[in-house]
Amino acid sequence: MEIQLLTSLCEMRRFNRSLSLSKFPVVPDPDLMFQIDSVQANSTSVGFHAAWTYRTFVLLLFLLGLHISIGCSTKNQTEKDRLPNIIYIMADDLGYGDIGSYEQAIIQTPRLDRLAEEGMRFTNHYAGHTVCRCSRLSLWTGYHTGHLPIQGNAKYTLEPQAITVAKLLKQKGYVTGGVGKWSLGDTSSLGHPNKQGFDFWMGYLDQSDAHNYYPTHLWRNYEVVPLAGNVLSDNPEDRGRVATQKETYAHDLITEEALAFIRRNAEKPFLLHIHWTLPHANNEAGRATGDGMEIPDYGIYAKREWPAQEKGFAAMVSRLDGDVGRIVDLLDELNLRQNTLVIFTSDNGPHEEGGHQHEFFNSNGALRGLKRDLYEGGIRVPFIAVWPGHIQEKSTSDYPSAFWDYLPTACEIAGVDYPKNLDGISYLPALLGKQQKEHDYLYWEYEEQGRHKAAVRAGNWKAVLPGTKEPVELYDLSVDSQEQNNLAAKQPEILAGMVKIIEEMK
Repeated sequence: MEIQLLTSLCEMRRFNRSLSLSKFPVVPDPDLMFQIDSVQANSTSVGFHAAWTYRTFVLLLFLLGLHISIGCSTKNQTEKDRLPNIIYIMADDLGYGDIGSYEQAIIQTPRLDRLAEEGMRFTNHYAGHTVCRCSRLSLWTGYHTGHLPIQGNAKYTLEPQAITVAKLLKQKGYVTGGVGKWSLGDTSSLGHPNKQGFDFWMGYLDQSDAHNYYPTHLWRNYEVVPLAGNVLSDNPEDRGRVATQKETYAHDLITEEALAFIRRNAEKPFLLHIHWTLPHANNEAGRATGDGMEIPDYGIYAKREWPAQEKGFAAMVSRLDGDVGRIVDLLDELNLRQNTLVIFTSDNGPHEEGGHQHEFFNSNGALRGLKRDLYEGGIRVPFIAVWPGHIQEKSTSDYPSAFWDYLPTACEIAGVDYPKNLDGISYLPALLGKQQKEHDYLYWEYEEQGRHKAAVRAGNWKAVLPGTKEPVELYDLSVDSQEQNNLAAKQPEILAGMVKIIEEMK
């Protein structure tokens, strides 16, 4: 009916111009009504009905204008009050120095570099752990590894009573989704993402299966999603993770699912986790063939005179970068940028697997160590946050923060209460350029295959237990971010305080 009225309005405007009438009044004018009636008083009955129709139309026009005005007001109020969307993008084994905005000089990452220009870079942000599963568990639950049930990549199923960020945001009406690597429970367990607060999850459920970029299937919630053309090796040593025929690249399908989730939920507040596996190596393929850096093509690096593994690694990072751009472009297309916080980070430091050497691209930057170390290179990761109108462009924060801070941050953004006994502290004030509460300390513990490591950061002091029977080392990160000058012997009091924290966490 509204469309018909607007069409009639256009016709009436043309009719009015022929009568030299200047405009329609927005509000019915009694004098105009009287004039119309007077003019038509001596007219035929047709003229009378025309006058009556005209007066009725003006009244309807007024009501339509009132309806549109109220509707627009309501829409503007709804958009203003709508909860912010949150998109959390996590790369896998991407080092602190692997992207341009963190001083990577060779691999091209223009979309991530632009993202850093549009928002804030953290220079002291830490993963939850130095390997995958613990890092994710810390992110979901808000605890550091001293308070988690595992301290390594041991198989673990998230318990049904666990409080996760997805469960908490669902209480506020968020649609919750994720794509990529889950690693904390499969379809037969209560750790499945659909039972841990996620309305939707598409990707790998098993962490080790996620090594393979050409699997025979992925999972969409509880549904098997076959991947056309992929055939696996029957060699038992390959553990079902090495493809002999490769057609469908899992990462690309996972990315399409992320884009589709955003489109489906553009009119609702949503939480979306994008946990890509790039640029993690296919460890099994690396052992079988010497090259575990699986990628459909080398792209702009094809003609470089590099080892195939390094071409593959660079192409993985640039492919990931381009897909970050696709996510951001879709937000622009749907007019969601202003109301969406986008975070990009990595689950731990750079790897040296699948034939790739982390020194080739200086993946850890100026930092010491890599994946499975608790030196800075193993746990300090890139962190970029963009939220137009809220986070200042081209800004940097040196606030020391970690994955376990994410749950309270997301909850504060969404206006959701969360448990107060968490290890995490919301870093929302730092994102907004406001006064930020500091941690007393940050803590990591690594226990795997008989190896025990631990690390504590308190202010600029960093203590590292590099092995079970080795002495604790002490570094001043304000002048020694490369952890080269061990001050344990020169600062016994500070060392004793750090050792005490490590001992209390055991």
